[in-house]
Amino acid sequence: MARFELKLPKMGESVAEATITNWLKEVGDKIEADEAVLEIATDKVDSEVPSEVSGILVEQLFGKDDLVQVGQTIAIIETEGGDAPAATPAVEAAAPAEAVEIEKTIEAVKEEVAAPQDFSGSEKFLSPLVKNIAKEEGVSLAELDNIQGSGKDSRVTKDDILKYIEDRKAGIVQAPKAVEQAPKAAVETPKPAVETAKAPEPVVQKSQQAVPVSVNGGDEIIEMDRMRKLISGYMVASVQTSAHVQSFIEVDVTNIVKWRDKVKTAFEKREGEKLTFTPIMMEAVAKALKDFPGMNISVDGEYIIKKKNINLGMAAALPNGNLIVPVIKNADQLNLVGMAKAVNDLGNRAKAGKLKPDDTQGGTYTVTNVGTFGSVFGTPIINQPQVGILALGAIRKVPAVIETPEGDFIGIRQKMFLSHSYDHRVVDGALGGSFVKRVAEYLEAFDIDRDF
Repeated sequence: MARFELKLPKMGESVAEATITNWLKEVGDKIEADEAVLEIATDKVDSEVPSEVSGILVEQLFGKDDLVQVGQTIAIIETEGGDAPAATPAVEAAAPAEAVEIEKTIEAVKEEVAAPQDFSGSEKFLSPLVKNIAKEEGVSLAELDNIQGSGKDSRVTKDDILKYIEDRKAGIVQAPKAVEQAPKAAVETPKPAVETAKAPEPVVQKSQQAVPVSVNGGDEIIEMDRMRKLISGYMVASVQTSAHVQSFIEVDVTNIVKWRDKVKTAFEKREGEKLTFTPIMMEAVAKALKDFPGMNISVDGEYIIKKKNINLGMAAALPNGNLIVPVIKNADQLNLVGMAKAVNDLGNRAKAGKLKPDDTQGGTYTVTNVGTFGSVFGTPIINQPQVGILALGAIRKVPAVIETPEGDFIGIRQKMFLSHSYDHRVVDGALGGSFVKRVAEYLEAFDIDRDF
């Protein structure tokens, strides 16, 4: 018999941890290779963790709702024969009991040191840039809390933390002892996890208190699911973070409608994919972002991060009514066929619940199609830390003035509204308006004779 350690797999470059939401197998259950053992959730995507071997589940090292770091062992599976690496258990079995305990202690210390720093317990606002510097330089939460920030509202800036690190190396300041940091971390680390997941709840509770709920009149009280709580928290945080402002423009997409009607059957026959309007719109957005790189940025405290890649998020509605935003990576490098395949693949996997955590990471700009549900236009909320989001309205037949060399006349045209929400902290009306106007120009100049 051999013991196999089932570890939390790597789920993408920017995903470092996940929460266990459900154990699909209990201790004593038989497991086949590639069979799902448990369900996990990152901040946006739920997924399953399969077993790499066949065997019996003998130990669950974490419980439901526990937070696990990538690479940590989450379960022990006992296998028959040589399916699993048994070198480590063999050494432990041969060693004296004292040596085993010492080895376990050393491993525990290594894991604690290697685990990512958690700065969510700080009462201060810490930008991602400051957190990354702190992690790389080994600056603890206690140290960050003691740094006097020079930014707005005493925020710790990049210069503040770099100066602190220089002073610490020079011996001007002393880092708090590890034993002094441990109790604070032990008390404060669990706190933000609860507060983050339930950020919007106080508002709901207050509303319920203001208007008593009738329990006898047929009303039903339903607790938000985990994803809805997260979405609620993200939306409130975005409105509080960004100064939202909107620009609207009407676009004549008659040529696009005619072209799609003409080629959609041949497109599906040749490519095996349905051709919707979404990839055509995404193609125009990607081109406009290349023309206006000032929209392809993010904000980090008092710093602007210009993104090298154009990664388009596409908001997708899930069957349960929730929302998710998978990301098309390097969208500007795709032709229309590639864009259609990417849109269909992400959309289908989103509906089937098959998205991977990395599929929702790294977006630099987001597009949402409110027209799917008949909305003419909308005012979408920015997907942080991006600075813009474009809503595509419903395409409608409307009477319009058509200009010709012989004069103007009224005709039936296919039109839609583009609604552009952008962060007025870093994007002014000139840039925000010019960007959405460029998207409109690309759509109206669509070549009806183009190939796909």
